[in-house]
Amino acid sequence: MSNNQDSCIPDGWIGGFPPSGSAMLYPTRDLSSLPMLGNMDNINFLQRQLGVKWPEFSWETRKGEPNPERCYQQFAPYISRIGYTDEGRVYSVICPQQGTWLKNEICLNVEITVTGQRGWVNETTKELAVDMTVEGKIWFTPNQHQGDKLKAIWPLMQYSLPRFPLNKENAIRVETYLPGNPDQPVFPVSTGTSTEFESPDFAQHSQAFSTGNIAVEIGNYKLTNDKLVDDFNGIIMKAFNLASGNMLQQGNVLAWNLWFTDPALVSIAEWKNHAEFWRNSIDVHHCSPTGDGTSPRYFDGTYFNADENAIDEVVQEIISYIKSHLL
Repeated sequence: MSNNQDSCIPDGWIGGFPPSGSAMLYPTRDLSSLPMLGNMDNINFLQRQLGVKWPEFSWETRKGEPNPERCYQQFAPYISRIGYTDEGRVYSVICPQQGTWLKNEICLNVEITVTGQRGWVNETTKELAVDMTVEGKIWFTPNQHQGDKLKAIWPLMQYSLPRFPLNKENAIRVETYLPGNPDQPVFPVSTGTSTEFESPDFAQHSQAFSTGNIAVEIGNYKLTNDKLVDDFNGIIMKAFNLASGNMLQQGNVLAWNLWFTDPALVSIAEWKNHAEFWRNSIDVHHCSPTGDGTSPRYFDGTYFNADENAIDEVVQEIISYIKSHLL
């Protein structure tokens, strides 16, 4: 029997996880007594979800400089979700997938892939505590809007050995960890918005059901042990950071405030196919299936503008690299 008073929230909430007598004292932020579980291994247990209708990301565009210039960007609605049981145990977390275009020539998919999770949600108190491990992934996507230069050399990359990052399986993998602690890949999702920085009015949503926050430090991209691919991947990382304002710059901290909409029920089939649905949807010039997010901007509302000349140069560098090494 649900104890929610809001008629928009479906019946079925029971609560009570962790159970009385467990190693965890509830509510607790210490989740060490719970095993880290594979993110898609137990989705058949999912019954309820909190959707992140307003995913507000923030990062410094000039990390390590006297004026780091923090950016704020809302990704597409419902790009992230937390799935849990009627009792409140978390079994899966959907994280962001985003599209980036480089000068209308190169189309990139960017995904924060959850590799492990554990935690709980309490709909009654609107609290949550989740631990996650994630890995950033970046890969090319063939597209009808792709520039002619890249179309001409695409078959060279597609059928070459070793494999270039033309699909998720061969994506560039970027390590992440707890800010300030490269040896700790587990980081927390906690109740409330971040206290590490101030958010502008346009990045706040008073109508949200509840809030949470995450912060991860960006590590280096993983080497493939093939110099041809590794050097190419380094050029791609440089290009992506030029276009995004150093969102995935090594040593930078990527933070996001999670503004949740009301709890809802889970469709297991939809949850399972979510990532593939989004990947296919954003391939059409990256129009998100639930509506687009916002462009990155600074606290005063001024929009971030990438260095167009620098992006032109790095796009040409990508094309030249492929031609010189595969022709």
